Amino acid sequence: MYKGIKEVLSVFPSKKCQLHTTRSWDFMGFAENITRNPTLESDIIIGVLDSGIWPESKSFSDRGLGPVPKKWKGTCQGNQSFTCNRKIIGARIYDSDTIRDDEGHGTHTSSTAAGKKVRGASFHNLANGTARGGAPSSRIAAYKVCESSCSGADILAGFDDAIADGVDIITISSGYLRPQKLAEDIYAIGSFHAMANGIVVVNSAGNAGPVEATIHQLAPWLISVGASSIDRMVIDKVVLKDGRTLIGRSLNLYSMGREPKYPVTYASKFDSNCSDDLIRKCECIDKDLVRGKIVVCTSDAEYYLREYGAAGMIFNTTIDYPKSYWLPALSLTSQDFVQIEAYANTAGARATILESEDGKDPLAPVVVSFSSRERKNTIIIGNRQIGDSS
Repeated sequence: MYKGIKEVLSVFPSKKCQLHTTRSWDFMGFAENITRNPTLESDIIIGVLDSGIWPESKSFSDRGLGPVPKKWKGTCQGNQSFTCNRKIIGARIYDSDTIRDDEGHGTHTSSTAAGKKVRGASFHNLANGTARGGAPSSRIAAYKVCESSCSGADILAGFDDAIADGVDIITISSGYLRPQKLAEDIYAIGSFHAMANGIVVVNSAGNAGPVEATIHQLAPWLISVGASSIDRMVIDKVVLKDGRTLIGRSLNLYSMGREPKYPVTYASKFDSNCSDDLIRKCECIDKDLVRGKIVVCTSDAEYYLREYGAAGMIFNTTIDYPKSYWLPALSLTSQDFVQIEAYANTAGARATILESEDGKDPLAPVVVSFSSRERKNTIIIGNRQIGDSS
């Protein structure tokens, strides 16, 4: 109904979009002891368009910060359970009752960008260190444009408000699953207006890899950032009764002890009417045979094995990042998985899965498998593919 009105440039559907450390900044060369200008840094306002923020986090303490920058024109849409401070200086909500972050995503991205130094941070005693953002003294303005998903209309409204409020940088970690037409791309449109007002926009490339052509944003006036490994590696080990130790990439927080006392069973031994493929994947198994045992599967069968009371799970995977599970688990590459397959078919096979530990990755950085990416051998300018670089 707005088409034809001269003030309306375009009308298009409001599509749904998806939400896309203590060591990262050191690895990038921004060590904790680098020379900083706290006065200049504290005048920078970072607008975070995300799922809100959790203000009680130590990352958002305003201790030691001076007054809110005079250039700030925004507001704080808080309530009795939330108030802004000299760190979180602004908050706006869209289609929500509170700025509080139920997803945890916005709190994560806000602390990555501008979280204050928090010493002794860890994940269940893994990755110990000082957690901090890229600009620890900068201010944060939170724009809650997402909950479980994000509305295109809310994101555009967030861009407009952040520009008017006087932010210096906008960071937004959400996106489409595929590139959109430039004239209907709310990220391209919003970031263009931000750029025209002297505001830098940083956007996540996406988590739809390793498939090609999955980076959703091709506009040249914003910075799209992919995901890569760092030189900290979380590793896990399975110790076999015959003395061998195999190393995987899982994130295991459960203690089974160091003694290899748990029976190891391979899925192909189960008596079932299901297909061999489903049996080997542990998607169709006899629950009485897995209870209290470490089960070897060709794929992640966490749901079934946990339900059936398995002691642990060892499976074959190509993932290159650690992942946690609801039972002791270890993911092995194909080369090591062949060894555990053979061992599971021997009499008296027993093992234990150890708790995860920190390690070093000498091959970092490598783009991780889940990071979205462009087509191979193509040159992209703006929103157009103009040739083949092969």
